[in-house]
Amino acid sequence: MKRPILLLALLLSAAGCTDAPDSEPSGGRWQPRPGVAWQWQLSGRVDTSVDVPVYDIDGFDQPKATVTTLHDKGRKAICYLSTGAWEDWRPDATRFPKSVLGRGNGWKGERWLDIRRTDVLEPLMAARFDMCREKGFDAVEPDNMDGYKNTTGFPLKAADQLRYNRLIARLAHDRGMAVGLKNDLDQIPQLVGDFDFAVNEQCAQYGECADVLPFIKAGKAVFHVEYELPTSRFCAQSRRLKLSSMLKKYELGVWRRAC
Repeated sequence: MKRPILLLALLLSAAGCTDAPDSEPSGGRWQPRPGVAWQWQLSGRVDTSVDVPVYDIDGFDQPKATVTTLHDKGRKAICYLSTGAWEDWRPDATRFPKSVLGRGNGWKGERWLDIRRTDVLEPLMAARFDMCREKGFDAVEPDNMDGYKNTTGFPLKAADQLRYNRLIARLAHDRGMAVGLKNDLDQIPQLVGDFDFAVNEQCAQYGECADVLPFIKAGKAVFHVEYELPTSRFCAQSRRLKLSSMLKKYELGVWRRAC
């Protein structure tokens, strides 16, 4: 009786089925696989009815009850946090000393952080990751992970970014959660071993999707969105590369158009 079930599983695997919740490695962390479907919603009331295995939602704004609801539906939940920029509306905003706040990053109320100051930032980020764990999240999406490539107000170097990004990965792993590398394309070869998946914005628009392939080759998902291209311009490539791709609006509400 087991043989037909095994055969079916093999056939689904060969066909690239993306509706399974994916696996957990021996360490117990969740490991999303290439091609798995997802929803990314950072604004508005979270619609938990979207039929995908993975949700990426705001860690501060969403209560434990939302994560529980997603788990009850057999879904995994990723905790969105900004780890490289300060946001003036967050409940812990006053805990960040002015000395670590740099220039604006182009979004209202946000300023780059001096990621060299791990003595200040590590306990602050650890507290945020504790919040994600306590709410039951399976993983973390740390945002603004490439400050060294931007005009931050600080003389950040590539080595500073590598050190900080690895710290962020360790904070997640120490709490049993998976962690994704957000953008930071140039450092993917050095960081693919430290992170469990990648999150990318607009690699098709800028001709950069080949840069994320080290994650795919390592059996790790790349969660990818485009904002300005129609799906006809990127979905064929995404399917070929095994990216988890969809079209979203910049406000990252409920609306999505998946490949």
